[in-house]
Amino acid sequence: MENQGNNEKNPACAPGVRPDVLNYDDIRRMVPALDGHKKLVETVMHWLMIDEVNRVHARNCHATGVKFARELVESDFKFKLRVDNEEILDRFPAGSFITVSNHPYGGMDGIILLHLVGRHRPDFQVMVNMFLNNITAMREAFIGVDAIQTNDPKKKAVTMQGIRHAIARVREGHPLGFFPAGAVSKYYPFKKRKINDRDWQPNISRLIAQLKVPVIPIYFHGHNSAVFNILGLIDWRLRSARLPRELFNMRGTEVHISVGEPVAPEEYLQYNTPESLGEFLKEKTYSLSAVR
Repeated sequence: MENQGNNEKNPACAPGVRPDVLNYDDIRRMVPALDGHKKLVETVMHWLMIDEVNRVHARNCHATGVKFARELVESDFKFKLRVDNEEILDRFPAGSFITVSNHPYGGMDGIILLHLVGRHRPDFQVMVNMFLNNITAMREAFIGVDAIQTNDPKKKAVTMQGIRHAIARVREGHPLGFFPAGAVSKYYPFKKRKINDRDWQPNISRLIAQLKVPVIPIYFHGHNSAVFNILGLIDWRLRSARLPRELFNMRGTEVHISVGEPVAPEEYLQYNTPESLGEFLKEKTYSLSAVR
């Protein structure tokens, strides 16, 4: 396969970074019943485009964190970014702040957020679902937590470690990004009749209230395909399986992003419950959808 976006076909991966994201051995450990069915697993991986995810990762694994995100955005996926009010990020050359964003794409938006804020602040990190820690080239810029909040003691321990790390990072003067919905946006066929984030998670609102630093809303315009959202009405797992294809279908497209005015702690701390604070910050973010 021709290397897209790099002159070097298989650059050596950075230390501690593996070339692939997910392989047969990973899957048989997660699903022991598939042990011995390598051909079946590889067929499914191809159908889900996980093999293409692995190829992209291998092409760019010489870079890590923010630099890896830049390689994906500029060289591999060649996204054309149209960013409103990016100069707001120049107001924070040092010190802590938090970004909150809607999550309409479930993958591409995380990569672009890391690239966008990271070109102003290379020390930027984003809190993500712990499954994304499989992307080892991104791991230094990710803080993995269990967004589903299961009762698995190991996952709870990882989540607590991630939250402690996030608090320490902000208190040390670094910026931090959240997708407070904790899941990709979906279509609501009855009440809202539109594609929207689910309610933003109270745990994120509690953390923001505890940290007391400026919050910058960042809104991603657009959404995934109709097929993706129809699959979501059937079963969330079908929708999740479609995510890699959605990402690759967006190669070379324009992505519109709006950066909002920072919200000072004095303003958002007037909301005295996590639910009301989450609703306030979500409204602040979605108000940017009016920017054309």
